[in-house]
Amino acid sequence: MLCIWWNSKGLVYFEVQDSGQRVTADLYKAQLSRVNQALSRQGNNTATTRFLHDNARPHAAKITQQKIKELGWEVLFHPPYSPDLAPSDYHLFRSMQHSLAEKKFKNREEVEIWVSNFFESQLPEFFEKGIHSLRGRWPRVIDNDGEYLLD
Repeated sequence: MLCIWWNSKGLVYFEVQDSGQRVTADLYKAQLSRVNQALSRQGNNTATTRFLHDNARPHAAKITQQKIKELGWEVLFHPPYSPDLAPSDYHLFRSMQHSLAEKKFKNREEVEIWVSNFFESQLPEFFEKGIHSLRGRWPRVIDNDGEYLLD
């Protein structure tokens, strides 16, 4: 499983989880701390972070909400079951899927190297387009009564 955070400027942070590993609220809370550190290292003002994630259990857990409040991040509303409003789903993973066709990895390190190389090979416009297209997708989802968009 790939846990990834990115913004309109590029990759912020990612972790490859072991096969079968579950993302718990405790793990997610620790990941958010690492994401905040990565944002700081990249020179981003973490006090103005707007954060979009879905309402999966680890994301909605009390300790997660407390961590986000501690970090001072603004959480953007994300309706349940809305992959059309998740830039990672409609933009990032779709692009990765095309590049992954028929690839086989021997171990976790190979996966991590591939992910790093994939992001390093992307032009800045790739990230910008993925994040900024959310603004146009939101009314389309509403106009479509929440039904999945056909891209």
